[in-house]
Amino acid sequence: MSLFIPTYFSPISQYAAILKSDKVVFEKEDNFQKQTYRNRCYIYGANGKLSLNIPVKHIKNASGRKKTKDTLVENDFPWQSQHFKSIKTAYQSSPYFEFFEDDISKIFNKKYVYLVDLNIDTFLFVTDALQISQEFSETETYEMTPLLNDYRELAIAKNGVFVETKEYIQMFDHKHGYISNLSILDLLFMEGPNALTYLEDTNI
Repeated sequence: MSLFIPTYFSPISQYAAILKSDKVVFEKEDNFQKQTYRNRCYIYGANGKLSLNIPVKHIKNASGRKKTKDTLVENDFPWQSQHFKSIKTAYQSSPYFEFFEDDISKIFNKKYVYLVDLNIDTFLFVTDALQISQEFSETETYEMTPLLNDYRELAIAKNGVFVETKEYIQMFDHKHGYISNLSILDLLFMEGPNALTYLEDTNI
């Protein structure tokens, strides 16, 4: 079993680790942290690396902290339409975007209250797109010293674990070069069925 933070269209490194795990456990009882992939992902836009950020409500508990499972999505902003527009603009000419467009659009048309529910839905979309059946469960208490593989650090977006992923053709690499470890969406839209083999060959 392996322990992960549920993140938003997780980076390639996280799915490489997920694929190598016989069972996935999502940490829900930790405290929400900024500068992580919990509420952001990176895609390849026409001007280079583009961050898509989900606005969250800053409601804290009695201890002054906010748990991952209690983090609310801020829906007063049209973030879903903006994100989908950015993704479509970046990838509509990619080899496989049209194969996934209908399924991914459902996520951007569904209203979410809790961030973790959105992130689990992105996980289900990706595992379906990869055509893998990956069992998962969720923690009921915070795992201080987990007796399983701990991949929670892969959720840190800045100054976290750096994973250099091998090169594949990207939409704008002729302009800005190869960008490593983007959102799994970049790999899916560019490689399609080959994404699974790519992840299997990626060392974490």
